[in-house]
Amino acid sequence: MPFVCGCRNLGEALRHIGEGTQMLRTKGEPDTGNIVEAVRHMRQVNEEILLLTTKPYDELMVYARDIAAPYELIKEIKKAGRLPVVNYAAGGVATPADAVLMMLLGADGVFVGSGIFKSENPELFAKAIVQAVANYEDFDLLAKLSRNLGQPMKGIEIATLAESEIMAGR
Repeated sequence: MPFVCGCRNLGEALRHIGEGTQMLRTKGEPDTGNIVEAVRHMRQVNEEILLLTTKPYDELMVYARDIAAPYELIKEIKKAGRLPVVNYAAGGVATPADAVLMMLLGADGVFVGSGIFKSENPELFAKAIVQAVANYEDFDLLAKLSRNLGQPMKGIEIATLAESEIMAGR
């Protein structure tokens, strides 16, 4: 049975893949309309993949130990330059522009829940986000899609959340 796990960095991603996950998601802060954590985690994974691809092969075993990741997956990522499973952005994505940003940062897809359902017009937001993701390199279309949608979900500053309410770190 395939399952999805969240990740904040390459070590978490590879441990979950080693456990059998079939898809990963960045662990943005859900239900906030605040994209900051999703961006931070996507960038962290990407930076660590880039670092891994530049490491000499004789350093890979030590690197695998240091990030507590399966050695075979470390070798696979060094060769491919990317994760061996789909990695999609989730948590805090609330607008077509948010979705496009995550695609430009390297997400394979985007999952949006409350960003749609807590907007003023969920149907329009859903359609606009789908079209934006499908055409994420067309900035003229993104500008058109972002017009006349109504109000997006109200964003929540993560610093205002109680520690017990923050999910991205879990």
